[in-house]
Amino acid sequence: MFGTSRKPTFEVKSSPIQGLGGFATRPIRKGTRIIEYLGERITPKEADRRYDDELSEHSHVLLFTVDGKTVIDAGVKGNDAHFINHSCEPNCETVVDNRRVYIEALRAIDVGEELTYDYNLQFEGRLDAKVKARYACRCGTPSCRGSMLEARPARRKKSARKPSHARG
Repeated sequence: MFGTSRKPTFEVKSSPIQGLGGFATRPIRKGTRIIEYLGERITPKEADRRYDDELSEHSHVLLFTVDGKTVIDAGVKGNDAHFINHSCEPNCETVVDNRRVYIEALRAIDVGEELTYDYNLQFEGRLDAKVKARYACRCGTPSCRGSMLEARPARRKKSARKPSHARG
């Protein structure tokens, strides 16, 4: 695990959110850099080739986009960071520092508490019922938005300005 303590910062075990999750094994102070998100560094094109959204239930949750040229594939040479689950009310956040990705505590975290961060997954294309189900959030928090996908801005009333559209 990341850090100077002999005792690991967290352990991986069954999660009420989804599958396995990371749970604090000791108190973690706000701002603590918990672990680096590791995996094979690949291009976005290679990530798309490896993980077909149509064939996998949660394919892109192993991928972390560093920048326009680099994606980390935690499914290859990854570490326990990829077990940290999504939450709409996270206690951690991701920080990109010198093209490396770290999970840091947003607030103090108690022993036994599950570590989470907001995945803010991006999806290009039409958000039909199948896509929404594939990326459904199960965090159960009061402000759960129901999706691991990045929150889209609310639609504004029509104006005289021509709207811009994302590819899809």
